Amino acid sequence: MIPWLDHRHEFPLLESALKEPNGLLAAGGDLSPQRVLAAYRQGIFPWFMPGEPILWWSPSPRMVLHVDEFQVPKSLAKVVRHRSYEVTFDTAFAQVMQGCAAPRGTEAGTWISDEMLAAYIALHEAGFAHSFECWMDGELVGGLYGMALGKMFYGESMFARRSDASKIAFVHAVQWLKAQGFSMIDCQMYTDHLARFGAREIDRYEFVAKLKVLLDEPEQLGPWQYCHINE
Repeated sequence: MIPWLDHRHEFPLLESALKEPNGLLAAGGDLSPQRVLAAYRQGIFPWFMPGEPILWWSPSPRMVLHVDEFQVPKSLAKVVRHRSYEVTFDTAFAQVMQGCAAPRGTEAGTWISDEMLAAYIALHEAGFAHSFECWMDGELVGGLYGMALGKMFYGESMFARRSDASKIAFVHAVQWLKAQGFSMIDCQMYTDHLARFGAREIDRYEFVAKLKVLLDEPEQLGPWQYCHINE
């Protein structure tokens, strides 16, 4: 059993999260900016399918990318150097989320519901949620979005309509975050895709310890200004 959240923004202790499914901590509540920010500050994030109650998670192990360990595969590095594209930040947040919500291959549905979209747009307007966009021939062809608190960045989702488009945006995002003093990106759960970039798993206690240090750093509220044109 997991607790049901009431109108307050208090979450149970992370140690009470279930081992199966990994990290399920609580249900209920809402997606108000105050509650979502309180969750991220404790290493908790919402994830649920449309029609389900809101579910809150803090998995262990946790997939993270230390920006000093970031690796760009050689084949992708060539694409980043030679393909024609434009990368911008915070110019098309809603469109990026909608791109991430679009069906992929044989997948039947998406967890990015209208409720999630509205919640993160509100967080974007408050300066906490950010998008990284890749454009080709004037068209938005890929990108990713996430949350920034202190010097901690929480990656949420990415999409691509052309080959490598989201990866190009990701490379620019990580390099810019590193230059701004961000040292860790939360990737939530393990994927082979992120492991190729140097992301790895750490346990919850190490994650929370690093998180506390990074949250003590000054906020860098958006919109973030960035534009790179590769011709």
